[in-house]
Amino acid sequence: FPGDLERLRRMSLVEEGAVKRINMAHLCIVGAHAVNGVAEIHSQILKDSVFKDFYELEPHKFQNKTNGITPRRWLVMCNPGLAEVIAQRIGEDFVSDLDQLQRLRDFVDDESFIRDVANVKQENKVKFAAYLEKMSGVRVNPASLFDVQVKRIHEYKRQLLNCLHIITLYNRIKKDPGKPFVPRTIMIGGKAAPGYHMAKMIIRLVTAIGDVVNNDPAVGDRLRVLFLENYRVSLAEKVIPAADLSEQISTAGTEASGTGNMKFMLNGALTIGTMDGANVEMAEEAGEQNLFIFGMRVPDVEALDRKGYRAQEFYDRLPELRQAVDQLSSGFFSPRQPDLFRDIVNMLMNHDRFKVFADYEAYVKCQEKVSALYKNQREWTRTVIRNVAAAGKFSSDRTIAQYAREIWGCEPSRQRIPAPDDPRE
Repeated sequence: FPGDLERLRRMSLVEEGAVKRINMAHLCIVGAHAVNGVAEIHSQILKDSVFKDFYELEPHKFQNKTNGITPRRWLVMCNPGLAEVIAQRIGEDFVSDLDQLQRLRDFVDDESFIRDVANVKQENKVKFAAYLEKMSGVRVNPASLFDVQVKRIHEYKRQLLNCLHIITLYNRIKKDPGKPFVPRTIMIGGKAAPGYHMAKMIIRLVTAIGDVVNNDPAVGDRLRVLFLENYRVSLAEKVIPAADLSEQISTAGTEASGTGNMKFMLNGALTIGTMDGANVEMAEEAGEQNLFIFGMRVPDVEALDRKGYRAQEFYDRLPELRQAVDQLSSGFFSPRQPDLFRDIVNMLMNHDRFKVFADYEAYVKCQEKVSALYKNQREWTRTVIRNVAAAGKFSSDRTIAQYAREIWGCEPSRQRIPAPDDPRE
């Protein structure tokens, strides 16, 4: 690119501002022999925009390696019941070759398999309900839809969108208490970084909503809201096998991949999500009709950025959204501290980089589809089977084999390497 001084400035390892700083991302790309994202959508974003100049200079460096999860821990160990009913149909080879799960497609109409998968899920839910009661004293209805969002607390992961939906469900029950309602237990869990004020306020909001909803006799056990404290691997191993619905609702283009989404899929939860991160590939593998996909896609987000996102427009147009936001503003969920959630409302109305209101309407409508399908347990379970059968791609075995062949230049081997202190050596 001779004479292209603007490109030279953009690609410089030393940023040409008032203070000379090393651009670590540029240094990494120049120093590395391979550059990859951890889901196809993000690998493409790297090439199309973030590192476009470097891609045009050295296209051979750029690859994709969608990450994965280990089926030994995230199915066999944490969900032995499901692993067993799968093994009864297709044998045990899937434990080390997860692509074998594709053979489950032959059992989508097998009534005994549908029944077995549904029974395992129900047993896991009863077990987790007992655990919750023992640990927190909260009783939940194991027959309700277990709606779970567990991940880091962060604005881009949009726990706030989930909160607005909870408030909307609560308001609908209060408005028309006699109307049929699919019972839900909504669980949100995750940790906030120590200095991340907004994340901590989100946790405070979830607990405040729970205090109101869970103690309202008009609601009963139709809606329960729980914050799962101290979210960690050992808790994930209990809640993921029990989940019916997996919340993967980040703003399109912001989630590098996600692995929680894969764990839920493998354990028989259906996904409600945006076309972001590995959700895109999950939809490709299972068929988009077998996930609950909603909301803006990456081009839509980019178009909204160009136009300018104005939260006020959505607030003015959507009465249920307006009611929920007004309740946060007025202290409905924090009567002793009416302005407790002032910062959250201010952010949502004026500084929301992740456009929560723009996806609210589509999200609420998609959640109605979730409830409708949940009423038909046979169809719900058949959709679960299609998802589990499509989860093979998301094994870390596949990811590591790709790294070995395409980055490290070596052939993967199943040969066991003895430990240094192994006497057999």
